[in-house]
Amino acid sequence: MQLELSSPAQYVPRVGPAMAEKLEKLGIFTVRDLLYHIPFRYNDYRHTTKISGIRPEETVTVVGTIESIVNIFTKSGKRMQKAVLSDQTGHIECVWYNQMFLTKILKPQTTVSVSGKANWFASKLVLESPVYEPMDGIDAHLHTGRLVPIYPETAGVTSKWLRGRIHFILQTCLPHLQESLSQDILTRQKLIPLTRALQNVHFPTTLDEAQTAKARLAFDEMFLLIAKSAYRKKQRELLTHAPVLTIHDAPLETIITRLPFGLTDDQLQSIKEIRQDIGKNIPMNRLLEGDVGSGKTVVAAIAMYIAHTSGFPSILMAPTQILATQHYVTITKLFEKFPLRIRLITGQKKENKNYTEKATAHITIGTHALLTDRDVIQHVGLVVIDEQQRFGVTQRNILLASTPHLLTMTATPIPRTLARVVYGEMDLSTLMHMPSGRKKITTWVVPEEKRNGGYEWIRKELTTHKTQAFIVCPLIEESDTLLTVKAATTEYERLKAKEFKDFRVGLLHGRMKPKEKDTVLSDFRTKKLDILVSTPVVEVGIDIQNATIMVIEAADRFGLSQLHQLRGRVGRSDLSSYCLLFTESTKDHAIERLKALETTHSGPELAELDLTLRGPGQLFGTRQHGLPDLKIATYTDPVLVHAAKKEVEGLSITLLSEMFKESKIESIAD
Repeated sequence: MQLELSSPAQYVPRVGPAMAEKLEKLGIFTVRDLLYHIPFRYNDYRHTTKISGIRPEETVTVVGTIESIVNIFTKSGKRMQKAVLSDQTGHIECVWYNQMFLTKILKPQTTVSVSGKANWFASKLVLESPVYEPMDGIDAHLHTGRLVPIYPETAGVTSKWLRGRIHFILQTCLPHLQESLSQDILTRQKLIPLTRALQNVHFPTTLDEAQTAKARLAFDEMFLLIAKSAYRKKQRELLTHAPVLTIHDAPLETIITRLPFGLTDDQLQSIKEIRQDIGKNIPMNRLLEGDVGSGKTVVAAIAMYIAHTSGFPSILMAPTQILATQHYVTITKLFEKFPLRIRLITGQKKENKNYTEKATAHITIGTHALLTDRDVIQHVGLVVIDEQQRFGVTQRNILLASTPHLLTMTATPIPRTLARVVYGEMDLSTLMHMPSGRKKITTWVVPEEKRNGGYEWIRKELTTHKTQAFIVCPLIEESDTLLTVKAATTEYERLKAKEFKDFRVGLLHGRMKPKEKDTVLSDFRTKKLDILVSTPVVEVGIDIQNATIMVIEAADRFGLSQLHQLRGRVGRSDLSSYCLLFTESTKDHAIERLKALETTHSGPELAELDLTLRGPGQLFGTRQHGLPDLKIATYTDPVLVHAAKKEVEGLSITLLSEMFKESKIESIAD
């Protein structure tokens, strides 16, 4: 059969079903996947010399003839292979270990090329475990005498085997490969042709050549990622419609002035942007990003009020009952002087404010449980989703089926570079500044030797000021593999019995039943508990005004963004608040990373630092948040992101449609 890029990898010669199964562990399913399996480094075997010119500690390539080869069993039980290699200038021994099959491959009088490091062995200069290849094959100088690519491997799949298969694919499929980018883009971005990039990334003659090839493939990957988002966005704008939601200036100003607090410039700008979006029949798709406590809920509430004035109900969906209830309480209080019917729907209960079953709610707040009530989700004008990434795709699609305006909120600090790629289908509004009156949270990194002093300070602080504290542990229960990481259940028992035996201590974690969680949170909110030991389930949605201390155990196991969100659970009033980052790590880089929280209080700044230090998979969790697993491009390259985005912006919906319809883009991002 004709080998195509879309062909299953098992049809590549010398692959077959068994090897194809192993390749799947590397994410290789098709011929294209194999072609785009990019080397992560290169062994430099370009220094070719005669045997007489070999010097100790040099990495060299030698072409010669096998004079003899034998298997030797040493007194210690090692299996050693010794070969004598000669050329016209002399001879040298080559030594391997536990490769009994070599005597069948490197037979006497075979001409071979070997590459390796020269070392002293038993008072003689030898090549120890050199790479070898016979010189009578079609792949001569594929594994030696050049920059040799080293690939990500798995059990039973070596770089040497991969080189042979990829070399075959390059010879077979590369001549038929179509260029994915226009000549104009290649010229503007100074990129080499795709076929040359693929050839050079696998088998370059210089490292600069390899880097230039990777730059071309990285652009392809980022370009396709952004182009897909742009295509979906333009499709939605062309094919779907939403109701026009408007409000006159006077009533909008009235509601803003009647709020119990003033809005920040960021909040006012976000309201302006949302108002412009929902005033069109093109569905809004906007992301509202802001730190915990920056006032996202107020902005969303005003957007929902605008929908109400236009005669359309709104939905606010939160990922947890805790957060949904918090939004219900906040929005009910905001609109207590307005004739709005507000409804709460969770898996456990329904709560109503000026609402009867016969009347339609103006604002419905809930968890995914509200999706089961078709009366609620029909004829909706505006959908607000808090922390969208915590919902499944199916749940989000149910809400979008009626093509209403969509506002997504997130407290997860998102680096702008990353947001431009991952959230390319959305317009972005950012709340950079905190409302007046919010104090910065004093943050300290507490090493293990200062733990007892930390407990003493907490006891004194709670007693003196009658405030409350969170203590967050990474795990619910102790782990057999993570013996040093504290778990909430065992810490709760220890702290209650020892460190805080004179205080009222509660426990909260994700495995508790909703009713149990509600009881614990109610007790904490009403000051029946002084300390709440918890897992990171408190990361979002808990607003305890009297809580002023946040203790985070094993803080080095969290990303800076998550630590910043957890820290945001305190400092929600005019009381001085504190965050103690407990860590048993003594590694300098771990301590330095945590120290950034002592001086930096901006979520976006911490997110940028976290992205650089940990990568997007660690920052968000690739699987949970749907982040594409880039193989060549990086989210931390703003120049690349800007260049790719600029080129995509110049493409019409027609060109984008043709691009995907005809599969012109050959990229590992597919």
